[in-house]
Amino acid sequence: MTIGQAALLIGLGLIVVGAALLRRHRPFWYWAGIGAVIAIVRVQLTYRSVMEACDLTERPSRARLWLAKTMDREPTRMIPRLRRVKVTRAGLVLQIKMQPGQEVRDFEVAAERLRHAWRAHGIHMRALKPGWLEIRLIAYDLLQRVVMPRSATAELLRVPVSLRSDGLVHMREFRTVAHELVVGAVGSGKSVYLRRLVKGLAPQPVALVGIDCKWGVELAPLARRFSALAYTPEEAAALLDVLVQEMSDRYELIRTAQNLPPDVPMEEITSDVWGLPEDIRPVPIVVIVDEVAELFLTTSSADTKRRDHMVTQMIRLAQLGRAAAVYLEICGQRFGSELGPGATTLRAQLTGRTAHRVNDEGSAKMALGDISPMAMAAATAIPANRAGTAVVGGTGDRWTVVRSPFTSLNETVAACNEFAHITPEVPALAPFRPDTVPASVETPVPVTEPA
Repeated sequence: MTIGQAALLIGLGLIVVGAALLRRHRPFWYWAGIGAVIAIVRVQLTYRSVMEACDLTERPSRARLWLAKTMDREPTRMIPRLRRVKVTRAGLVLQIKMQPGQEVRDFEVAAERLRHAWRAHGIHMRALKPGWLEIRLIAYDLLQRVVMPRSATAELLRVPVSLRSDGLVHMREFRTVAHELVVGAVGSGKSVYLRRLVKGLAPQPVALVGIDCKWGVELAPLARRFSALAYTPEEAAALLDVLVQEMSDRYELIRTAQNLPPDVPMEEITSDVWGLPEDIRPVPIVVIVDEVAELFLTTSSADTKRRDHMVTQMIRLAQLGRAAAVYLEICGQRFGSELGPGATTLRAQLTGRTAHRVNDEGSAKMALGDISPMAMAAATAIPANRAGTAVVGGTGDRWTVVRSPFTSLNETVAACNEFAHITPEVPALAPFRPDTVPASVETPVPVTEPA
């Protein structure tokens, strides 16, 4: 072996080792520089053989059979047509035109085989339109180090809170999903999710209302941006009464604007405040309840009476609040029938479900049991070192794994202080407006770990 050949081998070895290290420690850089080209070549070269191996072919058409017979050839089976390959920051997006007789379910059954054949970290599929399918090949673990895309910008009542495992952004859209249940064990990242949500809502013309019966340890530092806060069950009961009355007043406003007779029940008013003229439209209210179980615990008959009243009021807000632009964000470690009467009724009204790491199957079942058994299994399988990872369930059988980027308490406090001047003045909530120090006084806030 000559010196030149030895140098060439050493150079190639260094390139291979460098690529391996880059793929392990900086997967995005590896994908952008090397991985994307390799993946495109692999898909293009192996597409037909992979489709055949995964049994995703169809019998040839009559025209093909006639042509093959005329030319004295063996007719080949028809494969789905690969129309487009797009490179993204997360992997490849394949647009496929299915053959007659195929459906999305055929590809979903073969998804794991396709993932291994094309050496992808993950694979996601969705129907674009009849006959067309989109396959997203994920090149690396996007949730290991979450980086939100620059395009993830907040809009009114629409906040980017986490990154999905398929590379898309999970948005908390209050006007689409009015109420949400967020569960998670201690240290699962539930508080980080909540901070991310408050930080996104802080610059918006939205009234934030908080109920934090853990002596305000979560929401008190953010008080400058809140229109109302309650720190005890007694305060929470009074605040919920005011919110229900505010909701009723908004229905009266809708009724007046629509010239409806006063005897029309609220349940039959189908419009909402967004149809009102802008000059009379009330501001949206987002109610954040942290550790909802504290509202259900009782030690005496008086507590039981208060608990039943609070639960009834929350159920009324959940049933009728959407049209009045009153939205609920219910958070807790557990939430199920064992909390007491009304718990399951309230849970049924919370369309959105977000389950962080839980300690038992029962906790996953209460959040995701009516969505998918696979979603329940995914929630119980989240490792302890993946704080912020959660399973988000929607309507039907749809669910996905997401992870929120770490948001410190300092960041959220800074956002609340910066936009404290736009905190809406809701007259009914004035008695519950928290007392805060002047904005010019800087109060140091310790950085806390995800909770």
